Amino acid sequence: MAHRKSGKQFFENFASKASKAVGSPYAFVSALSLVVAWAICGPFFDFSETWQLVINTGTTIITFLMVFLIQKSQNKDSLAIQLKLNELVASNNESSNRLVDIESMTEEEMMIVQKYYHKLSELSDKEEPIKTSHSIEEAHEDHKEKYTSVPKKPAVRKPTVKKPAAQKTVTAKKTPASRMPKGK
Repeated sequence: MAHRKSGKQFFENFASKASKAVGSPYAFVSALSLVVAWAICGPFFDFSETWQLVINTGTTIITFLMVFLIQKSQNKDSLAIQLKLNELVASNNESSNRLVDIESMTEEEMMIVQKYYHKLSELSDKEEPIKTSHSIEEAHEDHKEKYTSVPKKPAVRKPTVKKPAAQKTVTAKKTPASRMPKGK
């Protein structure tokens, strides 16, 4: 069983590193250089079928293998995004908990939920069009309402380290913007 875990872990690490590496500018320049070198070699091989077969076979094999590596990375990224969204939905008192794990619903079930949100959007547009600007005061009121309606969770505090009395913290004075030197 431990062998399987290490194999999965190895593939996950390899897929992650390989995806990052092939997405880099260096990988692109390397691939471009390889294609240019192949094209330059064309006249020396009389543009033969073997010469063409080399690039076709090489790119096909690389593409085939990259599909699996990229898919693995996308699956991991997608799962991370879903978990973050689930946390946001679950932590909001006004959100429907039905949306947590919505990705496991059938397409038909998702269409029902989509109709609900489409209707909600239509009702919202009737109340106030999206083009209506919002004031700063509204933002403050919305924030205050949300802040006071949600029960506070106990804060996790890190232990504080007391500084010896001999050490003092020096803070820089802020210069008013009108007295700051202007850039050229």
